[in-house]
Amino acid sequence: RGTRDEKKLRRAEAEKVRRKEGRGKRQGSRLNEIGVNGLTITEVKGFGRQKGHTELYRGAEYVVDFLPKVKIETVVVENLVDSTIETIIRVARTGKIGDGKIFVTRVEQVVRVRTGELNEAAI
Repeated sequence: RGTRDEKKLRRAEAEKVRRKEGRGKRQGSRLNEIGVNGLTITEVKGFGRQKGHTELYRGAEYVVDFLPKVKIETVVVENLVDSTIETIIRVARTGKIGDGKIFVTRVEQVVRVRTGELNEAAI
């Protein structure tokens, strides 16, 4: 459960996530425009260089170790990789700490469970 002050703090964190998620939704529509057929947006908590922070709420200090973040995952065909990266950067960049990182990894195999389609046909 938690005290009333803790509940308000949690609600404030959820608001931060919603604002960041709005950016994720904008990325989704822009990615769709360039041919990206699907993505997953997940609300997560973590820390990077900023290492969390302390917040003062009604005179009590709270340590926020893990900050709310939005994780966006997509799998695209090889010829869409560069334009996908450029689009994500264009929509996500604010110039502030916390804009995020993009990791590009190879996907060995994709299988669409419903149809059994493989690789590019499954994307």
